Parts: sequence; C-alpha cells; structure tokens
Amino acid sequence: MITVKHRRYVPYAHAHYAGNLVDGAYSLGLFGDVATEVCIQLDGDEGLFASYDDVQFKAPVQAGDVLEVAATVVKMGTRSRKIEFSSTVVCRGSGGSSAAVLDEPIVAVTATGTVVVPPKA
Repeated sequence: MITVKHRRYVPYAHAHYAGNLVDGAYSLGLFGDVATEVCIQLDGDEGLFASYDDVQFKAPVQAGDVLEVAATVVKMGTRSRKIEFSSTVVCRGSGGSSAAVLDEPIVAVTATGTVVVPPKA
C-alpha cells in the first residue's frame, strides 16, 4: 500500500550498555517517527500509536550504526492502519570515527503495530 523509510545515525550518546550497545527502545522510537509520516501522507494527520502486536529483537544495534527504518501499511480500516516495521543496520560503526557500509544489511528489530487517525470530517 505505502512504505515510508527513514535513515538515522545512532549517536554514541545513545550507547546504553557495554560494547556501545543501544537499547531496543531506540528502534521503537524510530518506528513511531515513520508511523507518523505514514499517517500524514495517508490522512493528513499525525495519528496516534495504539498498540504493538509483535516486537522481535533480532540483532544488536550499536552506537555509530546507521539504521534504515521502514514502515509498510499492510491493512487499512476506517480509522486504523496496521503497519509492519523493520529497523535494519546498513552501516556499522567501528567504535571510533570510522564505519563501513554493510554488503548485507542486518535486520535488527521487526514489529507490527496499529495506528489510529481521527474520523474524516
């Protein structure tokens, strides 16, 4: 139906654990950002996130990474939109100032969720 993608550099200030690991909530926050754009494009309103149906943490996200976050609408109700999300590492930081573009991106987090928008006037 519609897919929205954002790319985001993960700053070292977000490293939360040893090895420069970033907490899983970081990707969930980015899912909210792409869901907002989905609602704006489809409905002209930011909408509200209602729920997650499934969240899976598949690989670590580290400070210095570049993430590509995607939201694809898979079902539309009158006011609800079911969305599939993915957060994929496309560049991996080295722990210093260098990083590498990955030949094979790493899917770090997936989820499905539901957003709702106001009724049409």
